[in-house]
Amino acid sequence: MTEITIYHNPACGSSRKTLEILRSRGLEPKVVYYLETPPSREQLSDMIRDMGISVRELMRNNVEPYEKLGLAQNSFSDEQLIDFMLQYPILINRPIVVTPLGTRLCRPPEKVEEILAPVE
Repeated sequence: MTEITIYHNPACGSSRKTLEILRSRGLEPKVVYYLETPPSREQLSDMIRDMGISVRELMRNNVEPYEKLGLAQNSFSDEQLIDFMLQYPILINRPIVVTPLGTRLCRPPEKVEEILAPVE
């Protein structure tokens, strides 16, 4: 498996643990520090679709922009929520790992095992 990407926040314990799991398997993923380099709209939409979750399920609700923007209200479309995540990447839950076998929000970190090739 050659192409693995982790959307990573080094300040997050779950993100660090997921990266540790990958490296313990001898894998060196492409690390995207998504707070500095957020995914494009297309990438974010594709990841949400590939994970099979709703836009809201990917959104962090315990960070300041969530409350300030009134995002708890159910009056926003998915496109508007994606706009907010692109404008305020801290709203994107993490870590997201993309492999040839799938895409997962790795909370808990062990969920990454679902999209890794079996150890031989």
